[in-house]
Amino acid sequence: MSKQVVAVIGAGGMGESIARRQGAGKILVLADFNEELLNSKVAALQSDGFDVRGLTVDVSSRASVHEVAAAISALGPVTQVIHTAGLSPTQAPIGAILAVDLLGVALVLEEFGSVIADGGAGVVIASMAGFTYPGLTPEQEYALARVGADELLQLPFTSGDAVPDPGAAYGLAKRANQLRVRHASQAWGARGGRVNSVSPGVISTAMGQQELDGESGLYMRAMIDASGTGRIGTPTDISNAVAFLLSPEASYVSGTDLLVDGGVIGAVTTNPPSMLIDAISALR
Repeated sequence: MSKQVVAVIGAGGMGESIARRQGAGKILVLADFNEELLNSKVAALQSDGFDVRGLTVDVSSRASVHEVAAAISALGPVTQVIHTAGLSPTQAPIGAILAVDLLGVALVLEEFGSVIADGGAGVVIASMAGFTYPGLTPEQEYALARVGADELLQLPFTSGDAVPDPGAAYGLAKRANQLRVRHASQAWGARGGRVNSVSPGVISTAMGQQELDGESGLYMRAMIDASGTGRIGTPTDISNAVAFLLSPEASYVSGTDLLVDGGVIGAVTTNPPSMLIDAISALR
């Protein structure tokens, strides 16, 4: 009997934490665009006893994602797919963020939705930013959820100068991730699989720390201080949530998003704007 295969797309802090949580006793495949980072993470996992392989992938290319999905499915039944790859507003310009965070997720959902095993499950890492992206009409949300991946970057509100800055590109992409998972759950379900998303808050990864040190860092720290938990999240907080969604205990959960933000969205959406203004002032 073939060993089950766990595919983790993205070798960053969350990807590694999830790989370690889910990969024991299975064939673990870690895929990333950054070959140097990928090789270092694969070597570390191998030294810790994991049966792990590394594959390079460009999630913004259908051909690349298709090739990786085919290679992974050839190893055995693909029972878990976790997509963590992404770029933040401080890391990349508008076009790159839309290509990786918006198009890339759509391509992974489509290509791995064709190889997920009966009883398998997937998780896409979205973001709490998807809950605060303003002004999408129902028609725009419908398009983000349903149009083919190859058409996503040609929509009137995703192309040209329609997206004003990297922060807006990130929020738009993460809202789209949540919406596309809803729709993709039908195709995954037809194969006996499930798929959900997790929307992290501010997490202490290299990317998260880079954002905290960037232009929006003051606002982010104020949100953390105003939240119910009052702390930054850890990769383990996210891998715990992902583990639940991939487990048999979540067999009736599909097409939904799990917000794991320590209460940030609860704070910023139910308190007056002056609360954050005061918190930011106190940090200065």
